[in-house]
Amino acid sequence: MGSLFLLAPVMVNGDDLDLIRLPDGFRIDYYAQGVENARQMVLGDQGTLFVGSRRAGKVHAVIDTDGDQRADSVQVIAQGLDQPSGLAFRDGALYVGDLTRILRFDDIESRLDDPPQPVLITDDLPGGHHKWKYLRFGPDGMLYIPVGAPCNVCDEPEHAQIRRMWPDGSGMEVFARGVRNTVGMDFHPETGELWFTENGRDHMGDDMPDCELNHAPRVGLHFGFPYCHQGDVLDPEFGEGKDCADYVPPEVRLGPHVAPLGMMFYTGEMFPGEYHQQVFIAEHGSWNRSSKIGYRIKLVRFNDEGEVRGQEVFASGWLQ
Repeated sequence: MGSLFLLAPVMVNGDDLDLIRLPDGFRIDYYAQGVENARQMVLGDQGTLFVGSRRAGKVHAVIDTDGDQRADSVQVIAQGLDQPSGLAFRDGALYVGDLTRILRFDDIESRLDDPPQPVLITDDLPGGHHKWKYLRFGPDGMLYIPVGAPCNVCDEPEHAQIRRMWPDGSGMEVFARGVRNTVGMDFHPETGELWFTENGRDHMGDDMPDCELNHAPRVGLHFGFPYCHQGDVLDPEFGEGKDCADYVPPEVRLGPHVAPLGMMFYTGEMFPGEYHQQVFIAEHGSWNRSSKIGYRIKLVRFNDEGEVRGQEVFASGWLQ
């Protein structure tokens, strides 16, 4: 498998795919349609694509029975949840994050037609604005969970974090602070270090601040929010007496209000070698900018030493 699965809810018919601009040699097609309000996705061990949602309150299982890269069925395996956007998969179990809880559905791929009752892992997560959860297991075996800021900009010590815990809910700790809102994380396939996207604050103008791609190689780092934005701009309300040099700057400034969502290091075999271990970032696009930007897939390139060497647009043309 080397394909990228993308969420594109604004596309409503096959003709719209002609609007998408891609590098030479690439093409885009539908894998499944009718997946209500799709958000984060994760593949099960047997190839089932699980898809979370926000306002729909549902988790879907998308199944390709014949391996032709087109889904043959879409079914709901859980509903009535509270914005269950975050998903992760480990040891045959599907982990689902809604606003304040993490649930686990055991042996789910053998029970798609009769899903088990979920096991409650924890219900001790803060809600508030930016409350939806994105889940990711790290190479350390721990589940990483963002706790977004409950505001556009505010100083709330129990929010604006990335936490982690063991799969049974024990050992929860704060891994990183000063993270306004991340809904995209991945771990470098060689170093095992965490990288994540971050949505910058609003209402500082069209061109301020940039959204970010950040790198957290160890526990305990602070990435600036709400005191410093994009690595070099103090917040007009909370920045007094602070110094941006005291916080971790972004590895890549992605542009103002582009709203980066999911990201991944590409480790498949379908794409040419130049894309191996490079980062793909899905940008939702701006809602609060007079000239809209985003609505694209960004490619961040690394050199052989693992250092960022630039960014470029990989795919664009989604409707705004």
